[in-house]
Amino acid sequence: MVAQSCRASVVVSRVCPDCRRRSERIACPMIDPDIKAQLSSYRQSIDNIDAALVHILAERFRCTKEVGVLKAKYKLPPADPAREEYQISRLRQLAEDAHLDPDFAEKFLNFIIKEVIRHHEQIAADHAEQSAAAR
Repeated sequence: MVAQSCRASVVVSRVCPDCRRRSERIACPMIDPDIKAQLSSYRQSIDNIDAALVHILAERFRCTKEVGVLKAKYKLPPADPAREEYQISRLRQLAEDAHLDPDFAEKFLNFIIKEVIRHHEQIAADHAEQSAAAR
């Protein structure tokens, strides 16, 4: 089915309760109900996947926090370039296998790695501070 456009389209404006930014979208009352239902179904799936991603990332960061604690305890550097290179290569291959843009996957992992290193640096600083205070 092809959705018809109409001149009665209205701009729906709303304010995000979290960031207070205004977002606008075009609402067309003539969109076919089947298309609306299909969009709604896809959007619900996307919302569920986004929620799963957040929980998976939270679990990943719980694990990397423990890695950071071990690194701090044994005075290991926060970054491990060899491990990072391996992970990027591995993720690029997984992305290709999943038909996802490997460059996007690499950017995503680099963002996560940068954040993990920042956390590890903070853990190391906190550990050093606690060790100095205990002396």
